[in-house]
Amino acid sequence: MESTRYQHLELQLINFKMNRRTFTASSILTSLGLAAAPNIIAGQNKFNKHKFNLKYAPHIGMFRNLAGDDPIDQLNFMADQGFTAFEDNNMGTRPISLQEKMASTMLKRGLEMGVFVGYKDFKNPTLSGGKDEARKDFLKQIRGSVEVAKRVNAKWFTVVPGTIELRLAEDYQTANVIESLKQATSILEPNGLVMVLEPLNWYRNHPGLFLRESPQAFNICKAVKSPSCKILFDIYHQQIQEGNLIPNIEKCWDEIGYFQIGDNPGRKEPTTGEINYKNIFKYIHGKKFSGILGMEHGNSKPDKVGELAVIEAYKLVDSFM
Repeated sequence: MESTRYQHLELQLINFKMNRRTFTASSILTSLGLAAAPNIIAGQNKFNKHKFNLKYAPHIGMFRNLAGDDPIDQLNFMADQGFTAFEDNNMGTRPISLQEKMASTMLKRGLEMGVFVGYKDFKNPTLSGGKDEARKDFLKQIRGSVEVAKRVNAKWFTVVPGTIELRLAEDYQTANVIESLKQATSILEPNGLVMVLEPLNWYRNHPGLFLRESPQAFNICKAVKSPSCKILFDIYHQQIQEGNLIPNIEKCWDEIGYFQIGDNPGRKEPTTGEINYKNIFKYIHGKKFSGILGMEHGNSKPDKVGELAVIEAYKLVDSFM
């Protein structure tokens, strides 16, 4: 079965190469002033653009072998495949000129910007500790993220509020985190932006982080009580941390602003692990979710065939209608 699927992807790769050669030929003929060139090869210079039911968002590097190293070429490739969203954890650190160029390309190609990382700390109890200096630095980074969001037409950015503070009871830590987030919402609400809090698992990737479970994030968002503070429900992390995915999504639904995807074990594309993504996506679609689902995972196979496998996996798990 796996061998047959691999052969199918190799055939797709051959077709992809032929389409790219045809597209190049069309460009050359047109540049030579042959107006009839587009008609000569009409219909052959387009990839099979799939219509997905949900807004799955690839990231830079996911299709590098097929699209090339240039981020703009990668964005165009994503749009050519039928993806309607894009996320980029590193957007905030990219040169402003590139941010603006990427934003222009996304606008032209109908790609909605997903999350970038607005604030993260994986080593220190920055928000849980309640120290004034840490809170000031957090709010400074939030203000900087607002400027990035405006530049790239983003609505959401990710917040990871640091580690636990072992010298404080958890309820005090929670109160400290809530206070910092409330102050951040006073910056975000006038700009119509949303910070999404991402619970991350302790057992495989991030032991010791303060925010780790969806009920915990739900209670914090309820306490902050702002449209600018929601949950990023990362399905990979929550499968490891707590499981019971659809019931937990249902209980948290009112506070979920964004999803991220990755199968388990391995954190690769759907269909490579134990998570029934077709059922999960069917549930999310049934809830009339109009937001973005970030493809925050690696590719299970290398090179171009591996990248085509990612696209095929999403077509498969999206076929729930």
